[in-house]
Amino acid sequence: MMPAEPALTLQPPHQEALQRAIRDLENQDFAAQLADYAGKPIERVMRLIPRAANRSINRVVEKAILNCLKVAISSIEPQSKAPPARRAASVLAGISGGVSGFFGLAALPIELPVTTTLMLRAIAEIARHHGEDLSTLEARLACVEVFALGAPRAGSRVDFGYYASRALLSRLTMEASQLFIERGAANLTAPAVGGLVTEVATRFGLVVSERSAASALPVLGAVGGATVNLIFMNHFQRVAHGHFAIRRLEREYGSSVVRRLYDEHASRERARRRLRRG
Repeated sequence: MMPAEPALTLQPPHQEALQRAIRDLENQDFAAQLADYAGKPIERVMRLIPRAANRSINRVVEKAILNCLKVAISSIEPQSKAPPARRAASVLAGISGGVSGFFGLAALPIELPVTTTLMLRAIAEIARHHGEDLSTLEARLACVEVFALGAPRAGSRVDFGYYASRALLSRLTMEASQLFIERGAANLTAPAVGGLVTEVATRFGLVVSERSAASALPVLGAVGGATVNLIFMNHFQRVAHGHFAIRRLEREYGSSVVRRLYDEHASRERARRRLRRG
């Protein structure tokens, strides 16, 4: 019998990059981050938002994602080699959130598309930093996927895991990409595009609802809205760093190797968290 081929392992710097990515992708409970700031469970605060407001939020989110899809397809600059300007993006998002916090939910249709576009630009910079070629449609749509990867699947608080979520999104992205290549970028109403937009918007909408609930708390007024938006921006930047670090490692070692190592490390990380919770 031939001896089994030894499993491929990562170089030490890449092992560290994988572990950072797992921390970014596995410890991303946005409601918990907001609860640390607000001092109370966000689920309780969300009951203060009427159902009609939630429906309005969903419509605003879908429009914001469609706008970001247009930006991703047409106008992200692929040439710059500068490192991601995380602080500048967070400051701009904080200013935008301050306006939203001052005027409340009424400002959401104006503020959210601005903040979401700022986030997409920040995500694109992170993608470029990790070696993505933003001249390709696939890399640009991977930036849009981050909005969904930073939230649980709609209708469930169960964590399906990074790779399970990514598999669904990749299928939807591939269908949309084929349509864009065949018919051009203008057709954003086709069912293939609608599936991607709906999946991203429904997941992203859960986080937007949590953010809106926290912003509505009469804690610090506009300052509170700015702080919540900083948390909001930083949350998705962390998810982007984890996502594109994994994609970079896959280009280096192959997707099957990285997924096997991810699953091993992530399982240990989840076990440690369960032990800490007792």
